[in-house]
Amino acid sequence: MTTAPVPGASAPASFPSSDTPRPLAILSALPEEQQGLEQRLTDPQPAATHAGRRFVRGRLHGRPVVLALCGIGKVAAATTATVLAERFGVRGIVFTGVAGGLGEGVQVGDIVVAEACVQHDMDASPLFPRFEVPLYGRALFETDPALTGHLAQAAHATLQDLPALVPAADLGRFDLQAPQVHCGLLASGDRFVASRQEAALLRAAVPDALAVDMESAAVAQVCADYRIAFAAVRTVSDRADETAHVDFPAFVTAVASRYAEAVIGRFLDLLQKE
Repeated sequence: MTTAPVPGASAPASFPSSDTPRPLAILSALPEEQQGLEQRLTDPQPAATHAGRRFVRGRLHGRPVVLALCGIGKVAAATTATVLAERFGVRGIVFTGVAGGLGEGVQVGDIVVAEACVQHDMDASPLFPRFEVPLYGRALFETDPALTGHLAQAAHATLQDLPALVPAADLGRFDLQAPQVHCGLLASGDRFVASRQEAALLRAAVPDALAVDMESAAVAQVCADYRIAFAAVRTVSDRADETAHVDFPAFVTAVASRYAEAVIGRFLDLLQKE
């Protein structure tokens, strides 16, 4: 089969230097995943609504940003990322949120920083290999190395300060013992993985995946189309098993929201030093 190349399907361009006036977007699926960030904005501008999403501009740690919530799922995430590229002219998107742990040793309370993303529910076989996005010639969408390095550094620093960040009662409630930072592959799909059987099948299909979410790979593909930088950081809220639906809401509020605010703050400080 002969296919035409897809415009913009190359790897994302490098993130621009810190003196650019174009903003960085901070994107999440749920309000709790950005809890506290909007309150910390300086020079906030009136919120704008496009495609049913709310966007707030301002500055965080001295850098121009756009905060946005996309909702859950790949289509919702792709729509929001497209608006960020078209309407706001962002030069990079950082996704912060939660994910289910898949990889060996990836536990609740750990942080996963994506080096690449794959859509685990993409299957156009036999026309194309499983997981490969048709007409793109690849299944993996890599993240921006510079942004990813800063996110990993910020994540490590955040976990070192964990006792000051999360109350002792919540550390015990979720049994957070020496959380770790993992860097590698994120798998995304339009399904909340919530059984050991399904998680095992996903591990077998995508053995390198550290965690599973419902948005990151879609945003990575949009960013590749627009040649803008992409990075993603995910707090592991559950092990993608039968307890996932029980742990998820409480964990997002009590732990993940605190992680996100701390990681993004340190990440932006690192960008300002460039």
